[in-house]
Amino acid sequence: MAGFSWQLSMSISIESLKEAINIKESIEKLEARLAQLFGSQSTSAPATAAPAKKGRRGMSAAARAKISASTKARWARVRAASAAPAAKPVAKKRGLSPEGRAKIVAALKARWAKKKGATAAPAKAAKAPKKRKSGLSPEGRAKIVAALKKRWAKVKASKKK
Repeated sequence: MAGFSWQLSMSISIESLKEAINIKESIEKLEARLAQLFGSQSTSAPATAAPAKKGRRGMSAAARAKISASTKARWARVRAASAAPAAKPVAKKRGLSPEGRAKIVAALKARWAKKKGATAAPAKAAKAPKKRKSGLSPEGRAKIVAALKKRWAKVKASKKK
């Protein structure tokens, strides 16, 4: 197709080009007269207008600068608002002194002692845990050992038979 249009344009003579220019000029003159008669309500666009661009529309540098400035100002306000609560000094967390803790422990121990029916004992230093007493007497232990020996002797005797 590209070769065809090239051949067509080569076959057009100079006279026909001149005639086309004359026709175009007369059309433009007629359109100008129509615009005079009807004001700006002409039926077709003037031939001098540039062809419409396709694609995205452009934006002037001034408009871009205005949008950029307003966006920066908006983000500055957002950052300032979020930074303001963080700027408050944080109150130091208060702890419990060892003396205060000891008083509370003593009061709790007294309360539990009273609840159990014992007399309230003053708070003392931590006591060493008592050694646990064995549940068996030496005689009881000796009886259990003798019974185990007798049982194992029976088991061994039954295996030999």
